[in-house]
Amino acid sequence: MLFKPTLVPRLSHTALRLSGWLLSAAFLFGGVAQAQVSISPLVIETEAKRGQAQGIITVSNSSNEPFRARVYAEPFTYSRDAGFQALTSSPNDLTPYLQFSPRELVVPPGVTRRVRLITRFPPSLAEGEYRAVVFTENLNEAIDSRGNNVAIATRVGVTFYVRQGDISPSLVVENASWNSEKKQIQLLVSNMGQASARSAVNWTLKQGETVVQTGNTDPTPIISQSDRNILLNYSTPNQPALSPGEYQLTGELAWGDENNKSTQPFTVNLTIPTGTTTSLE
Repeated sequence: MLFKPTLVPRLSHTALRLSGWLLSAAFLFGGVAQAQVSISPLVIETEAKRGQAQGIITVSNSSNEPFRARVYAEPFTYSRDAGFQALTSSPNDLTPYLQFSPRELVVPPGVTRRVRLITRFPPSLAEGEYRAVVFTENLNEAIDSRGNNVAIATRVGVTFYVRQGDISPSLVVENASWNSEKKQIQLLVSNMGQASARSAVNWTLKQGETVVQTGNTDPTPIISQSDRNILLNYSTPNQPALSPGEYQLTGELAWGDENNKSTQPFTVNLTIPTGTTTSLE
């Protein structure tokens, strides 16, 4: 993932944007040159072996200036509608057991550095999934044209999931409804398992025997022991509006990697309320 951080005055508020499993924050400050830094991978999933687990983040600098950063972590979750949410505490917080090597790093132009994530669990720790978002925050400073000190207030987060014990996700579709604010169909998916999953949805919308539309979604994270509304995107633009009435939504949830893929078919009813203005764009 390539991001372009820009310079901002100190003490500015952080604006966060989540796309899939990537968290990034960037501020704008006119007339300042932009650096280019890439972070990978965006998500790390692993299992603890004898109470230990590791992961590696790579930080690459393709700009003409050194990139100085610090690494830290916070607990997080994904809520039903709002998506990513940073937390101050969580029963699934990985941060008490997580160490970084190094905690601060300098990446010269054209160079790639590695950050090692090391997890050590105590023997008494309960079985379950522990997670954190690991931020790499830019610490570079500069002087603007007015002589003011400014900092590159950009951070990129990698989500880190560690499974303790023999646990797995368990996904099921609860229902489908019309989101009147976003004017899209939303599918409520619950995860009753002890492990999180990224689930893609392949779906078909029918009215009676007529197929109205088909589509698929990008993988969406669904935290363990929680649920999530997944907005259904449409494969082609400028579709005719949906008429109020009764529909049937069928399809399949899919999660896991190629070596351990799980699927779950679903069939639910959908009601488009009378007086609703809809669009399949």
